Amino acid sequence: MSIRLGDIAPDFEQDSSEGRIRFHEWLGDSWGVLFSHPADFTPVCTTELGFTAKLKDQFAQRNVKAIALSVDPVDSHIKWIDDINETQSTAVNFPILADADRKVSELYDLIHPNANDTLTVRSLFVIDPNKKVRLTITYPASTGRNFNEILRVIDSLQLTDEHKVATPANWQDGDEVVIVPSLKDEEEIKRRFPKGYRAVKPYLRLTPQPNR
Repeated sequence: MSIRLGDIAPDFEQDSSEGRIRFHEWLGDSWGVLFSHPADFTPVCTTELGFTAKLKDQFAQRNVKAIALSVDPVDSHIKWIDDINETQSTAVNFPILADADRKVSELYDLIHPNANDTLTVRSLFVIDPNKKVRLTITYPASTGRNFNEILRVIDSLQLTDEHKVATPANWQDGDEVVIVPSLKDEEEIKRRFPKGYRAVKPYLRLTPQPNR
């Protein structure tokens, strides 16, 4: 099953390091970051889970819940969490799904036979409060994820959901944004963007970032 942007994130019920998870119920009205790992006790994943734990406050500011997945069982996860906490100087504060039966992996197409026919790939999904998939990224097993980029994308999604803007290349929170080309009415533009804008081209209009 291939998951595309705008699809409803498949719901599931699965065991985790924090007990049984009913995914949509667990998400509630929050944004979600669901990310998979090839296996427990692997070096790159250990750094990723540790870094995610350190982002707790950053995620909370954005109303985001994190949840990880590995095909190993709960007892393995619990032992691995001890290692993560020790080596990364943190405390894992989010659940790790124990997908031993591959149920969630199959729902989210996380096993790519040409990469490895048993282990999940390093995929990540950003899911909004309406349970829609808003971002998908898949990395090779050898490359750790850039979680600063994940936060940047979430900032962009939340901003552009609220205002008729898009974010340009390498945008960071607070930078200028692009007025969407479909917005033509000058009175509406003045109302929405009281700080004005500059037209580099008729289709490329930059304005100070609206308040979030």
